[in-house]
Order: sequence, then structure tokens, then C-alpha cells
Amino acid sequence: MELDTLLLSRLQFALTISFHILFPTLTIGLASFLVALEWRWLRRRDRVYLALYRFWLKIFALAFGMGVVSGVVLSYEFGTNFSRFADATGNVLGPLLSYEVLTAFFLEAGFLGIMLFGWNRVGPYLHFASTVLVAIGTVISAFWVLAASSWMHTPDGFLLQDGKFYVADWYAIIFNPSFPYRLAHMLLASYLTTAFFVAGVSAWQLLGAVGVALAGRGYRMALGAAMLLAPLQIVAGDLHGLQVKEHQPIKVAAMEALWETREGAPLLLFAIPDMAAEANHAEIAIPKGASWILTHEPDGRVVGLKTVGPEDRPNVPVVFFAFRLMVGIGFWLLLVAVWAAVLRIRGRLYESVPLMYACVTAAPLGLVATLAGWTVAEVGRQPWIVHGLMRTADSVAPVPAGSVATSLVLFAAIYGLLLWAFLHYLFRMVRLGPEPVDARAEPVGGPARRLAAPAE
Repeated sequence: MELDTLLLSRLQFALTISFHILFPTLTIGLASFLVALEWRWLRRRDRVYLALYRFWLKIFALAFGMGVVSGVVLSYEFGTNFSRFADATGNVLGPLLSYEVLTAFFLEAGFLGIMLFGWNRVGPYLHFASTVLVAIGTVISAFWVLAASSWMHTPDGFLLQDGKFYVADWYAIIFNPSFPYRLAHMLLASYLTTAFFVAGVSAWQLLGAVGVALAGRGYRMALGAAMLLAPLQIVAGDLHGLQVKEHQPIKVAAMEALWETREGAPLLLFAIPDMAAEANHAEIAIPKGASWILTHEPDGRVVGLKTVGPEDRPNVPVVFFAFRLMVGIGFWLLLVAVWAAVLRIRGRLYESVPLMYACVTAAPLGLVATLAGWTVAEVGRQPWIVHGLMRTADSVAPVPAGSVATSLVLFAAIYGLLLWAFLHYLFRMVRLGPEPVDARAEPVGGPARRLAAPAE
């Protein structure tokens, strides 16, 4: 494999987008969690919710800052590493990404300061409105980013003239065939990831007797959300899979390592795909399983990789194993959520130490699944950068490979340092835990009605 400009540029973008996506995934979910906490504080005046809000607000601010810092680089990479792509698609993608800045980022940036520093400067309901607007901003940001990314997978509403894409129908561009499915899948992934992140942190604090009353409340809320989100995510993933089968059948074939078009295609639990031999080794399969899942019929027809030439196939092993990692984590999180639901019904949610350890280990798994899912989506569409219309090889800027290699090494070093700093401050905040409920002055807006924190 030659380390040319194309490969190095793809590796650099993969590094930067993989690092960046971790933080919006958390902030989308944490923003909504903060809305729920502040709403309960305003309704019940229970200071446990206020203390939890202030604790998780610090983590949200840390993740938000990391997301902004790491996200700025991506737009520059379009011009420096993929200038031909930027020139060809700028009429379509430029406005979409600009809308994200004008609507979402400005909204978040405008009200984040009130969230962080407005307790003693604005009334409680204006502060709550700021929290809500920031949460809405995170969803709007996901909306525009997913609209742009989805258009590259299922392009629609455009005219192609002289190698450039022009807008013919903005509605068709934004609401392209894959967009509703990808947006729902990503938002649910963010909320589910956050639910288990909060549950894992809270469980760790419970096991270490750090702020037990506060951690217990967060633990219960997070697992309650997971009980709803985990099955919804699996349903959304199934619907998205059906859409991908219709519009990007070769990606599905790579996900299943299916070389021949078959009726009653098996579901491979494990295999070692061999792209050179166009075959799999060490297969463990469920007969007709893939057809059941992808067509909802036992003898449904599934398109194989050999329907296109080798030059039009993605890297099958990467897509195959990333897909199984994502799905495996999804079902494990569902199992933990069901486990928690059963214990909650029996009134033993806080008695199960094994469940707490399971939540601690599951805390980062949503992020791992998100990275695996993006790997499936982006590697699975190769060799196309705009599916069926523009190849990734034709999108790269005419820059020396050495220049890209140098920037790649620098990015890896800087991002490694940023990740260390993030984890250092994150673990420090988690170890300290929320401040005791009786250690904070009342916020403005009138004295709070004091309620005793529950034993949980």
C-alpha cells in the first residue's frame, strides 16, 4: 500500500473527524440531560437536581470546548487536502455548512455564557430558556452536518455541469433519501451514549461512595432513559439498514461480506474476508439470517460484492468488523438496559453491584459504537466521495505527499495532547463529584423551597 497523497489525506481526515465526533456526540446528549435536570429543579426545587446540573454543566462545557477546537480544522481540510472536491461541491455543501454556523453555532455560543455564568445575573426561567436553546442548537448543528454528509451518500436535487454540482432543489438536497434515517440514528446514538456515560460515571461514584445521594439520582435517571433509547436505536438502525440496502447495496454487501448475490443470504456472525480471493475464511453463519434482516423475508435477495468490479468495492474487512462492533455494542447496551429495568421493577436497582460495574464498563462503549458506525458509513461508500458521481481519488488536492504526512504527524501529536488534557480534567471532575447540596448559595429568583434528598 503506497503512502500517497490520497491515502495520507484520507488518514488525516479520518483522524480529525474521529477525534471531533466524540465531543458533539456527548454534548448533544448532555445538553438535553441538563434541560431535564434544570426543569426538575424548577418544578420541584429539589437541590439534588441543582447540584447535578452544576456538576454535569462543567463536563458539558469541557466537551463543548473540545468539540469547537477540533471541529474548526475540518472545514480547512476540505480546501487544503480535498480542494477538487471543495471546488466541485461548494455550491451545495458550502451553504449547508454555513447554515450550521449561522443557526446552530451562533445560537449555542450566544446562550452558553448565560448557562455557565448567568446564575446570579438572570432569572431562573431565563437561565432555563438558555439551557433549552443551547440544547436545540446542538440538534440544529447535527441537522445541517448530517444533511451535508447524507447528500454525499445519496445525492439528490442537483445539476451536474462541467464537473461541478449546482443546486436544482434545496428541499431535495437537504431531505435526501438517507438524511431522515441518518439523523435519527445519530441523535439516538448521542442520547444513548450520554445515558450510559452518565450511568457509568454515577455508578463509579456509587461504588466509591462519592456523593451517593446525588450519584444515585443521576444513575436512576440515566438508566431510565437507556431503557427507552436502546430499543429505539435498534429499530432506527434496522430502518436505516433497509434504506442503505436500497440506495447503497455494495455497502451492505461489504457489511455482510457477501460476495455473491444470493437469495436466502446467511448472516455471518464471524468471518475473515479475503478481498484478493473474493471469499471468506472461518465462517460462522446463521442460515438466511441476512435476508431476514435486510428484506424481512427468509429467501429475500441480497446483492453481492461481485456485481461491481474490484475497483468499485470498499475495504471489506474494515466495514465488516466495524459493523459487527457497532451492532454488538448496541445489543450489549440493550441487555444492560433490560437488566436495569428488571431490577428497577423489583426495587433492587441500587443493590446490584454487578450492574454498577457493567455500567462503568459501558460508559465509553457508546462512543466506540459511534466511531464504528461512522467507519461503516464512510469507508463503506468508498471509492466514492459523492456516491456514484465523484471518486475520492479525483477529489484530492495536488499537494506533495510529504506535506500531508508532516501535517498528519503534527495533528496526531496535538490531538493526542488534547485528548490527554480532556481525560485528565474529566477524571478529576468525576473524582471530586458534585458539590454537596447544602454547600451552595441559593441562585437568584427567590429562595428555594428546601427538600431533603432521597436516600438514593
